[in-house]
Amino acid sequence: METKKDNIQASGIAYSCYATKSREGEHFVQECTFTYQIAGSLVLNDGNQTYISNAGAFRLVRRNQLLKFIKEPPENGEFRSLTIFLDQQTLKDFSLEYGINAEQKQYDQPVLDMEDHVLLHSYFQSLMTYHQTHSFDNPKLVQIKMKEAILLLLQINPELKNVLFDFTEPHKIDLENFMNKNYHFNVHLERFAYLTGRSLATFKRDFEKTFNTTPGRWLLHKRLQEAYYLLKEKGKAASDIYLELGFEDLSHFSFAFKKAFGEAPSKIMNRYSPVNTASFNSM
Repeated sequence: METKKDNIQASGIAYSCYATKSREGEHFVQECTFTYQIAGSLVLNDGNQTYISNAGAFRLVRRNQLLKFIKEPPENGEFRSLTIFLDQQTLKDFSLEYGINAEQKQYDQPVLDMEDHVLLHSYFQSLMTYHQTHSFDNPKLVQIKMKEAILLLLQINPELKNVLFDFTEPHKIDLENFMNKNYHFNVHLERFAYLTGRSLATFKRDFEKTFNTTPGRWLLHKRLQEAYYLLKEKGKAASDIYLELGFEDLSHFSFAFKKAFGEAPSKIMNRYSPVNTASFNSM
C-alpha cells in the first residue's frame, strides 16, 4: 500500500518521492531529462534494453523516447529523485547564446549513464536546498539552475552537445520494424505517427498498406497474442502483464481477452500451469 506520494514539479525541475513497494508505468520522454537518483532504484526499458539506476547515479535521457519504468524504494525507505527537464526552447536559447551546436548524431541509445562527478553532487545538493526552502517559486532562479545544469554537462562531457542540441525531428522510418518493437507502449496513435516521421493521416494510410488492417485492430490483436503466450507458456498472471502489454486496466484486458479467445485469462493460465501439467502427466 502506498504510504506517501510526493511529486513536486517546478517549471523544469521535479522532485519525486514514493514509499510504495514498487510503482510502474510508462511514459513518452518529450524533452531531454537529467536525473539524480537520491534513494531507491529506477529501472527503465525501451523495449530492447533495460537500464538500471541505483542510489547515487546520474543519467541523461534523450528526448522523443518511449520508456517503461519501475520505481523501487529501498527497504523501509522512500524512492527519491531530482529531475531537470531541459526543454527545447531553453536549449535553443542556450545554443544561440553560447554558439554551441550539434555536429553529428552520435548517440542512439535512449539512456546515458553520467560520470560520477563532485560537481554534479554539489549541483543536486543545491537543488535539494532550494526545494526544501521553496525557492523554486522564483521562475528566474529555475532558469538559472537549468542553465547551470547544461554548463555542467558540457564541462564534464563536451560531446553531449550532440545530444542536447540535436533539434531535428523524427524522420520517416520503417513502420513495420518500429511497431513490432513498440506495440506494447500505451500511447496515442498521434505519438506513434510522430515518432515514425509521419502525419497521423499518412501513418494510418501507410499502416494499412503494411499490415492490411487498421492500427487499432492490429495493436489489440498483437497485444492479445502476446498475452496468450505469456499466460500459457510463461505461467504469468493477468495482473502481472496487462500494463506491460499496453492495456489501460485489468478489466479492459480481461474483457478483450475473453472476447478474442472465449475464455478468461485465468483459465488459460491455470490450465497450463506447471502444477496442473505435472498432475496431468502423472495420470
